[in-house]
Amino acid sequence: MSLGDFLLLAAQFALLSLLTIGGYATVLPEVHRQLVAERGWLSDAGFAQGVALGQSAPGPNIMVIGVLGYLAAGPLGLLACLGGILLPSTLLVWRVSRWARANRGHRWLIAFQIGAAPLVLGLTLASGWLLARPVLDSQRLAAGLLLLAGVALGSAWRPKWPPLLWLLAGAGFGVLGLV
Repeated sequence: MSLGDFLLLAAQFALLSLLTIGGYATVLPEVHRQLVAERGWLSDAGFAQGVALGQSAPGPNIMVIGVLGYLAAGPLGLLACLGGILLPSTLLVWRVSRWARANRGHRWLIAFQIGAAPLVLGLTLASGWLLARPVLDSQRLAAGLLLLAGVALGSAWRPKWPPLLWLLAGAGFGVLGLV
């Protein structure tokens, strides 16, 4: 990775940082475009594996971006992706959070929160679709994945079910070779 590539990648992830309404998962399609489609530094399967590895690692979920950066371009990729995505949003949240605490009932703040909910949902669904695409190529795995996704969606109407139940269900699907 050249210095120019490093700076361009860091700048692109800094811009993404300001679009991460709802968490890192909302920008995964753009991260995929940058690292897989445009640069060819990762394959679709490598991207999905990087997300899985980043999710399984201890620490905050945003570490997925660092893992993807490392897999794509080594230590400089990690620094460019993770540094780029963390710095601007951290500084912005640090500054805006003071205003938001002081103005909890402000109608613009409430309107923003209500309006951002469908945006976050749509971006998260797009990320889920992007991660499911490599698995959907296999018909056997696709049926299990769709069944598990349906069960997880159904859980939205039963939020009091214990998380251990969902972990056991996911493990059961894996043992049966459905996902």
